[in-house]
Amino acid sequence: MTTSRFEQAINNLDALHAEDPRRAHIDGQAIPQELWHARRMSAWLDRLQVTPDELLQLAVRAQHLQRWQLPRSDYPEGRKGYLAWRRDQGRRAGATTAAIMEEAGYPSDEAARVASMIRKEGLGRDPSTQAVEDCACLVFLENYFAEFSRRVEHNHMVRIVRKTWRKMSPRARDLALEIPMAFEARQVVEEALAG
Repeated sequence: MTTSRFEQAINNLDALHAEDPRRAHIDGQAIPQELWHARRMSAWLDRLQVTPDELLQLAVRAQHLQRWQLPRSDYPEGRKGYLAWRRDQGRRAGATTAAIMEEAGYPSDEAARVASMIRKEGLGRDPSTQAVEDCACLVFLENYFAEFSRRVEHNHMVRIVRKTWRKMSPRARDLALEIPMAFEARQVVEEALAG
């Protein structure tokens, strides 16, 4: 049985995700954190769009590619440091993904398109880039938000939720409201949306 270029690219991306030394503990099983994250991204894309194309599926799967290799702690605290870190993560993940795609047989223009989505270019204007951002926001709200909100001052967390909400499409916002949340986390969301 021949492996398609899409399957080859996904398998190679997941092999890199599996190198993450950090572990997520899911249903009593420890799996590489970024492999688990990539699978959650793909799962949200399946709920967000009925028939996403291959390029979008690859961009979503690779959005956090090898993120552990460039720690946030290597950058200054604050918004400027965060934005620089996020920009560098997008550039690195985009370039690595493009190389994997070309190795699997994708033309360079399609690989460049996926890299552009991963870098979040055209956010708010490009539907595919918007879908990558939507999936990232949904994974955050579903899996990281509750813990994050325990470590961040309440009013700052409300501002973060407002900014996250503004970045999401109407469809993603509807899906976000369906996510089960602890009472305290739900209160933060409700306060953010009321303001």
